[in-house]
Amino acid sequence: MLSSSFRRGTGVVGRHLSQQYRCMGTAKSFHIDTPENTVETKFDFTEENYERVKKILGKYPTNYKQSGIIPLLDLAQRQHGGWLPVAAMDKVAQIVEAAPTRVYEVASFYTMFNRTKVGKYFIQLCGTTPCMICGSEDIKRTIEDHLGIQNGQTTPDGMFTLLEVECLGACANAPMIQMNDDYYECLTPETTIQLLEKCKANDVPVMGKWGSLPMNGQVSCEGPLGKTSLTWKEPVPAAVAVDRFKDGTVDPSTVKKHMAY
Repeated sequence: MLSSSFRRGTGVVGRHLSQQYRCMGTAKSFHIDTPENTVETKFDFTEENYERVKKILGKYPTNYKQSGIIPLLDLAQRQHGGWLPVAAMDKVAQIVEAAPTRVYEVASFYTMFNRTKVGKYFIQLCGTTPCMICGSEDIKRTIEDHLGIQNGQTTPDGMFTLLEVECLGACANAPMIQMNDDYYECLTPETTIQLLEKCKANDVPVMGKWGSLPMNGQVSCEGPLGKTSLTWKEPVPAAVAVDRFKDGTVDPSTVKKHMAY
């Protein structure tokens, strides 16, 4: 059962707001019924993802299953094509043995969760000051003109959704977008169009060594002279003793007791 505050969108308010907009990082905190997203909609994890559910819950004490709400919502969103129907939130609540309202609170608080359908390529355009100064408005106009959509809209073929958001933490390589999980940085109108066309052809550029892709050819945040500092070799991680659990596994729920908490 949806909480009264979360289901407001099914009433008068909901009839006038047919789509969620999260312009500049804000989101509606209530649910809006759509034909594909009602309390009667069915959702369940696949067998493969149920194995992942077990691994996620295995990281927490059995009496703290609710600690797994965020990773389980993320898993559900990925399975469901990048967005969370109410039924998926209800399934997570059932698994962690929490009231559904607790899960709705999490899903409506974090902007990483999309509670309305998004396109195959979900473009989040940073519009905060550094990106704005470096040309994010030009990038926004380029995307809107090239795809024929406005901020908060999805193309008719379901391929692209555009949303302007707050800072994504890549200020050194502004302007930039986050598309699904990946960062595309140092954009110009020309490279933005190239990126969109590659996505249309299902030929998405591969991320660089450091997990992002500056579209001007540079490596990560390096300047035109390349890497000029911190030039030592990458540190080698410390070795972990393979027999550290030789006497049996550790039950996290007993840690407080052994530490006299």
